[in-house]
Parts: sequence; C-alpha cells; structure tokens
Amino acid sequence: MTPTELRFPVRLTPRGGSDRIDGVGEDGVLRARVAAAPVDGHANQALVRLLADELGLPVSAVRVAAGIASRRKIVAASGLGAAAVLARWPGPRL
Repeated sequence: MTPTELRFPVRLTPRGGSDRIDGVGEDGVLRARVAAAPVDGHANQALVRLLADELGLPVSAVRVAAGIASRRKIVAASGLGAAAVLARWPGPRL
C-alpha cells in the first residue's frame, strides 16, 4: 500500500442491471452493482471503471486489492485524499 492509497470495502452485485453506486450499507460497506457478469473478471473491471468515474480518477488508479472472486471486495484507490471518499460515501474505512 502506498502512502496515498486509500482502501475501502465494497459489496458488489454483478448482473445488477446497470452500473451504479447504491450507497453505504448499515455495516459501512459501499454497495455497488454492475451489469456485467462475474465471468473472466468482467464484473471486477466494470466495478473499477465505475469507481474511477465516480471518484474522478483514471482507471489505472483504482484496483481490486482483495476479494477478486468474492462479492465483498477491498478496493484500493491511489492519488485520492481520504476526505474526498469520506465526503462522497461516509462510513468506516480500512
């Protein structure tokens, strides 16, 4: 983890009809859904594109750090101030 890297939990729903952020659940985990199926990493790629777009970051600055094959993931975003994410989606962070 780099000093400017922020990690946060995400619960992903693949085949969710559209690519969107549903908000932060009561457990503090960011809820997201993507239209892509969880085949050959397509859902993870769609999640990375969605989060990069929502955070105003290049796709290369966002990655799935843990949970590649799970609905619950840890996402890492580089070059992003923690205040930006906390303001956007309040809730616990790792």
